[in-house]
Amino acid sequence: MDYREFKVACTEDFREILIAELSAIGFDAFLETEEGFDCYSPLDTFDKEAFEEIIDRYREPAQIQIHESLTQKVNWNEEWEKNYDPIAVDDLVYVRASFHPGQAGYRYEIVINPKMSFGTGHHATTYQMLQLQGQIDHKGKRVLDVGSGTGILAIMANKLGATSVEAFDIDDWCVDNGNENFQLNQVPAQMGLGTIREVNPQGPYDIVLANINKNVLLDELDVYAQLMKPRAFLLLSGFYVEDIPDLVNHCKGLNLELIKQSNKDNWAALVFTKK
Repeated sequence: MDYREFKVACTEDFREILIAELSAIGFDAFLETEEGFDCYSPLDTFDKEAFEEIIDRYREPAQIQIHESLTQKVNWNEEWEKNYDPIAVDDLVYVRASFHPGQAGYRYEIVINPKMSFGTGHHATTYQMLQLQGQIDHKGKRVLDVGSGTGILAIMANKLGATSVEAFDIDDWCVDNGNENFQLNQVPAQMGLGTIREVNPQGPYDIVLANINKNVLLDELDVYAQLMKPRAFLLLSGFYVEDIPDLVNHCKGLNLELIKQSNKDNWAALVFTKK
C-alpha cells in the first residue's frame, strides 16, 4: 500500500494538537521529530479537503511548514525504534517499547509497540487517562475500553487488578496491534473490531474508558451510561478544555455526575460516576 507522507514542522505546543486532529481524519501513523512530526495517510483514503482545513486553521499560530511526498508502506517497527522514547506517568507506570530496557521505581510497567496505532502515553489525553486510572480502584472490577487503540488503557486496567477487561476499536490495524500488546503484557483479552453499537458489549461494567474525539463521545454517551452499574466510573478524554461544558451537560441528562477533572496542554479528561 502506498502512503502520503507529510513532514510537518511546527511549534512544540501545537504538535500534540495537530497529531490528534489528523488522527481523526484517517492518518494512521505519526513519528515525532525534533522539528515537529511525520505523518502518514493511506493514498486511497486521503481526505485532502479535511487535511487542508486543519492545516489552514493552525498554520499561523503553529508556524506550520510542510513537505509532502509519496512512500511505500514503512517498516513501522524500525521507525518507532528510532523515534519512540519511554514515558513515565508519575510513579504509577513506566511505558516503554520492547526494545527499551525496564526501569525501576514504578509500580507498574507497560510494554507497547505502537506501530500504526494511537495511544502510547505520550499524548496528553492518554497520559491523563492513565493518571486517573491510577486513582480508581480496579481490583475485581469489570472494565470496558472503548476505541482502545494500542490497548494501553485496557492493559493498565488489567495491571491495576481488573478481573475482566474488554476492548475494541474501529481500525483493524489497531485491533491487530492491540492484541499483540495484550500478549506482550500477558493480558487475557482479545480486542474486538467495530463501533460500540456493532460490537454490542454486554454490561454491566464497573469502569468504562473512552479516549475518543468529542463528536463520537457525544454520540455514544447514552450507550456507555446504559452499560454502567450504579456507582460505576466513566473516564473520558480526547477533547479540549473548552469542550468540557458540552460533555458535562450531556452527561447530566444520563444520570452521570462529574467527580473529577484534569487538563494537560489544553486537553481535558473527566471522571463521572453513575448515580
